[in-house]
Amino acid sequence: MSWQTYVDNLVGHGFAKGALLGHNGAVWAASAGLTLSGPEVAALTGGFNSPNSVLQSGVTLAGTKYFVIKADNRSIYGKQGNTGFCAVKTGQAIVIGFFPDTLSPGNASKAAEGVADYLINLGY
Repeated sequence: MSWQTYVDNLVGHGFAKGALLGHNGAVWAASAGLTLSGPEVAALTGGFNSPNSVLQSGVTLAGTKYFVIKADNRSIYGKQGNTGFCAVKTGQAIVIGFFPDTLSPGNASKAAEGVADYLINLGY
């Protein structure tokens, strides 16, 4: 199964876009048109090690600044109006889903965490 399949799975659960990154910031797969800059990815990945930093300053992804509502060593959730993102860290990857206003934050987090748990069970 290709990495793109996992991103497509996120979109199938209602996310507008998604991405799968390595811990080093390398993009393994992403939705068409989704561009994450190096500094954006570095700030996000650093947030898993220093959750307070992203809780205080927020996170910018794909050019949009998000208010971080949850951050720990596994998950970072951000909101911008009625939209947001869920980023979940596995042993080797980071799953990111960007949700539209038609997907509730609760359902978004459940879907993103589910994909991450599946990857963890596969050893990733």
